[in-house]
Amino acid sequence: MSVKIRLRRIGAKKHPFYRLVVADTRSPRDGKFIEILGTYDPMTEPVKLNIDEEKIKAWLQKGARPSDTARAFLIGRGLLPKESAKKRPTKPTKAEAAAAAAKAAAPDTAAPAPAAAATPGA
Repeated sequence: MSVKIRLRRIGAKKHPFYRLVVADTRSPRDGKFIEILGTYDPMTEPVKLNIDEEKIKAWLQKGARPSDTARAFLIGRGLLPKESAKKRPTKPTKAEAAAAAAKAAAPDTAAPAPAAAATPGA
């Protein structure tokens, strides 16, 4: 079972409030979750972020993968290194894939055949 650390919206209409939870990747955003790790209230000034760091470290050790937003929060708190800020690799677009395929095929046909070396005194 693959699990993610992600945000779960529980706020009212036009007043978002989120819980940081561990959930199975197959469950919906606001659906079933395994454990609550913290809360995030973007409507307060300054923004409130409460995180149980011990629980998060335990889940990261177990292999839970944070979503992009959760990863940003964890990097801000120093729970993840800044190198992990790189976004997940994205699938190339059809145009990029076609260009890469053409580039891979072009050197084979465009390269001239090497000239035979003349050997003196043969």
